[in-house]
Amino acid sequence: MTRNYPPGPTPLPFVGNFGFMLLPGWLFQLLQMAKIYGKIYGIYIGNRLIVVLNDFDTVKDAMVNHCEVFSDRPSVPLVTIITKRKGIVFGTYGPVWRQQRRFSHSTLRHFGLGKLSLEPRIIEEFKYVKAEMLKYGDKGFSPFQIINNAVSNVICSISFGKRFDYEDKEFKAMLSMMSRGLEISVNSEAILSNVCSWMYYLPFGPFKELRQIVIDITAFLKRIIEEHKLSLDPENPRDFIDMYLLHIDEEQRTQIESSFDTDYLFYIIGDLFIAGTDTTTNTLLWSLLYMCLHRDVQEKVQAEIDSVIGRERPPSLTDKIQMPFTEATIMEVQRMTVVVPLSVPHMASESSVFQGYTIPKGSVVLANLWAVHRDAKVWEKPNDFNPSRFLDEHGQILKKEAFIPFGIGRRVCMGEQLAKMELFLMFVNLLQTFTFSFASDTFQPLLEGRFGLTLAPYPFDIKIVKR
Repeated sequence: MTRNYPPGPTPLPFVGNFGFMLLPGWLFQLLQMAKIYGKIYGIYIGNRLIVVLNDFDTVKDAMVNHCEVFSDRPSVPLVTIITKRKGIVFGTYGPVWRQQRRFSHSTLRHFGLGKLSLEPRIIEEFKYVKAEMLKYGDKGFSPFQIINNAVSNVICSISFGKRFDYEDKEFKAMLSMMSRGLEISVNSEAILSNVCSWMYYLPFGPFKELRQIVIDITAFLKRIIEEHKLSLDPENPRDFIDMYLLHIDEEQRTQIESSFDTDYLFYIIGDLFIAGTDTTTNTLLWSLLYMCLHRDVQEKVQAEIDSVIGRERPPSLTDKIQMPFTEATIMEVQRMTVVVPLSVPHMASESSVFQGYTIPKGSVVLANLWAVHRDAKVWEKPNDFNPSRFLDEHGQILKKEAFIPFGIGRRVCMGEQLAKMELFLMFVNLLQTFTFSFASDTFQPLLEGRFGLTLAPYPFDIKIVKR
């Protein structure tokens, strides 16, 4: 083994350090390894080097200063089988990916991404959230399904041009399968498919379950694309799918070869539907959990809402500048519970020397955002929930360079603006309307979370009191 590779635990023949990834809490073992081996270390999955970056300066150096080397995605067998290396999240870095991302980003902006024109959709969706929660009266209930439905409906309205009723059986099934698929692909024996790709096709257990989930979600999304083809009006595009289909026609008329086709559209829609739902849902659920846990913070947020907005008018993004404590609270939830804790894996597209270590071509590079957000050199008492760390002496928002919940560099999350809008408007709507507490006074939440591709809270029940 080359002496100049990053340090790390000794790998076993053939399997490398893979065994520890089958243990519960392996994410937190990565943190412990950083204390032993430093800000850059290496582990092995089979014979493939996984380089883990554990502090902000190192992550920024890799993803910004060396972005041409570290912006590709690895050909992880499980990911390659499911995504064919297409789409925005897992697509191969290069000219095609840049074209697709540029078009996707401009089209999402056309439908309101980061603009006030999207506000009414989010405010309208909250009416359904409120109605669902009020059905429980003073009884305890799980907020998971309600929040998941609402967040998914916002991205569905942009992508598919429609929202789904919360009782729609197919919609509920898709959302449930999506969460389950993300969890078992990382947190079950299905992860062994990354060592032996043929295991993905085993006819039992989580292998069979994951395969069926992929088949069912594929059928759902492809049917929606086909319905759009049949009802497309070139003069009145309704949503992202319509705009993409029109762009395919335009490219076919003007170019011999084009990367735009319905196959690539399917993978982008999958990215929007899955990534656009799971991440924001989990952040809102963590927000509710922390508000139940820190009632003093909840009261302070509500006092700011009452002062700036009142209890009748729905919130607007224009209110955000006058609500620094509320924004700081959302940021502190994101810091404590970064929902993609290892970012999405990157890959070295060529061999290079990085901070004195040799990083061979094809190595997987993980930005450990969890470690970045818990670094005691940057954050005072990093394990304490303290929104005031994001406020200056005048009570205004204090920007922290090491706060990167959406990643950094060329692969920064395309939906960052949408997520920020949804988080602010939904969070403020929730706390403007209700006061939240745990359903049981004796409930003690587990704060480490469940790690799929994203970090979700363990199930918890809440009670509401209408304000």
